[in-house]
Amino acid sequence: TLWCVNAGHCRPKIVEAIRKQAGELDFASAFSLGHPLPFKVAARIAQIAPAGLEHVFSTTAGSEAVDTALKMALAYHRLNGQATRTKFIGRERGYHGVNLAGISVGGVPATRKAYSGALMPGVDHLRHTQDLARSAFSRGQPEGGAELADELEQRIIPLHGAENIAAVIVEPVSGAGGVLVPPKGYLERLREICTRHGILLIFDEVITG
Repeated sequence: TLWCVNAGHCRPKIVEAIRKQAGELDFASAFSLGHPLPFKVAARIAQIAPAGLEHVFSTTAGSEAVDTALKMALAYHRLNGQATRTKFIGRERGYHGVNLAGISVGGVPATRKAYSGALMPGVDHLRHTQDLARSAFSRGQPEGGAELADELEQRIIPLHGAENIAAVIVEPVSGAGGVLVPPKGYLERLREICTRHGILLIFDEVITG
């Protein structure tokens, strides 16, 4: 990802940690194998994550992470006897990586154009949250716009049927699509609607995390 050097470059403490680890073990395959260090990292992440987020599944990049989350959503519903839940809902101007699944649920036209006709079927998109008339000069989260989440319940669920929707995937703050901060209450309302209809809600925080 382009947004992965938040701590800066050539930081002595980070450089030394990388040098030390390379001197002990420079690579350990995770394919059907295990190593203590990834488990230690996972435990530390679980400790600082919000309550209830206790499991960590490592991937190598954001695009793979999105594909993995979508696959997990399908597997979750199948294991729960709801195999008809195969559709995904993204959002206009959302960006979810460069793999076909991520491009399918993404909503940046320039990213999708070259692959028209080859993307995942059954994907729909919520409208984006930018409303210049009300939020052009907002600082932080705009006051108005939480009702934009209602499109999920008013249009998308009646159209596709909740029993056919596996998950909604959004970036909490849209990154590559314009750095759009969500209106106050918008994400909370999405959470409520998804919970009410048994739909999983995936937060793609590859950038915002």
